[in-house]
Amino acid sequence: MNVFDFFTQDELEDAPEDNALAFAYLVRIAQAKLNDRTSGWDEEDRTQWQWIEEARHGFMNTVVGLGKAYGIEPFSSMDMPRYDDFNVAVHRQFKADLDHYMTQLVVGNAMRTRRDSVKLAPQAKETIRTHLHHIKTHLDKAAMPDAKRAVLMKKLAEFEAALEKDRLNLVAVGRVVFEILSVSCNVLALSDSETLKRLVTTVLADVAVAKAADDEQRRLPPVDPAPLMLPPRREEPKPKRGPREDFSADLDDEIPF
Repeated sequence: MNVFDFFTQDELEDAPEDNALAFAYLVRIAQAKLNDRTSGWDEEDRTQWQWIEEARHGFMNTVVGLGKAYGIEPFSSMDMPRYDDFNVAVHRQFKADLDHYMTQLVVGNAMRTRRDSVKLAPQAKETIRTHLHHIKTHLDKAAMPDAKRAVLMKKLAEFEAALEKDRLNLVAVGRVVFEILSVSCNVLALSDSETLKRLVTTVLADVAVAKAADDEQRRLPPVDPAPLMLPPRREEPKPKRGPREDFSADLDDEIPF
């Protein structure tokens, strides 16, 4: 199996822009494809066992390639073993190490996502829904191309759907506000509308107040950069032989008995 067996072009293009998130996203897809490909093969059959090893080697090769492309350590610095040196033990150790790093990536991402989101009280959600309703009414009355109106309505619908979740992603808030403002700049009736500006500002203010209260309740520490990934185990340095030991070893190699 190679990269074309693990990913479609759409899957590659849909990967998140953040390198760590993109790596985790594509590794999950590759793992699922590997499991699907090998699940029906019989490990007791010699030919099918070779297919399994080729697929596993291709998986490792692809993940290491992803690590190099996205700069994810330790995979970006990892050397692929020759196929002759690849076996089930190498695969199992690589999978164990990969699971270790994936755990750190996924948990770290969940922590950052939680930090960049806000828990809204039911009353706050209803208030924002009311603002969104008035924004949609305002957009319905504005003279603009139907295509632009459809885009805005879709973004507002996505925003309303996001309100149903336990926590609201702040990126979703910024995206819908940006879309409204970018379109309104090109529509005279909207660019001069104090009502629309007030509604958008009110939505941002409501979310900001909820975010401040949420952070205060959880007492979040200052935002730190993403921690470095830690290795699954410590590699003990190999003891160095002294010059006399090297000399003795060389003599032993030359003695034919």
